[in-house]
Amino acid sequence: MEKIKRLKNILMRLEGVVLAFSGGVDSSFLLKVLNDSLPWDKVLAVTAVSDTYTSSELSQARRFAKDLRVRHRIIFTSELKDIRFIKNTKDRCYYCKKELFQRLKEVAKKEGLKSVIDASNVDDKKDYRPGSRAKREYGVGSPLQEAGITKNDIRRYSKRLGLKTWRLPSMACLASRIPYGQEIHRRTLRNIERAEGFIKGLGIGQVRVRSHNEIARIEVDKKDIKRFFNQRFCDKIIRRFKKYGFRYITLDLEGYRTGSLNEVLK
Repeated sequence: MEKIKRLKNILMRLEGVVLAFSGGVDSSFLLKVLNDSLPWDKVLAVTAVSDTYTSSELSQARRFAKDLRVRHRIIFTSELKDIRFIKNTKDRCYYCKKELFQRLKEVAKKEGLKSVIDASNVDDKKDYRPGSRAKREYGVGSPLQEAGITKNDIRRYSKRLGLKTWRLPSMACLASRIPYGQEIHRRTLRNIERAEGFIKGLGIGQVRVRSHNEIARIEVDKKDIKRFFNQRFCDKIIRRFKKYGFRYITLDLEGYRTGSLNEVLK
């Protein structure tokens, strides 16, 4: 538990904190440790809601914050009003995070809280993350990275702390399902959300539906790939996905992996 002690020491030095809180594995763990480390009035979890954030994630974030009895606020961001985001260049994430962190800094100033932090962990440094530029520009901290905490650490510590979130699948903004250069539209985001929700309803936890225009490329954990060799199972997915506007439905045999759309940048 040495890393936890290091994390608590980092958090206690911050005195008052606004946390970018999605309700996922990482930010839920960080909110729990924050709640254990600082007075109630020195912690504010803020969830940003937009077209890139699913309704199920919002429900999850609300429920977790309520169970912890922490202060929780919902704000609304509008990435789809920014043409630079819609154009979906490789810097897309920068523009999204820039708006988010600007809004969080405003909330922190209004609340008299000194710091804004996010829940990036050490493993996030291994992938292409243009949003990190926005973090530096706005002075947003990443205490999990500073404490040397990995994704596996977070799941292990969350389980020890009795957090149900320890086994949640990894989450990411819906725009991360759309290849660079393909414009982002609200209808596409909603179809991706529905498609992933349908597959989860079939009992598959970790799933990404990458939308290549009319092609849906499905990524699941390798242990679940064998389920797609059942024709009746596939037929259910095909029928539903075609209702969502996908003409061709494919399975990625490499399975789910973080940032697979960044592979074109290497």
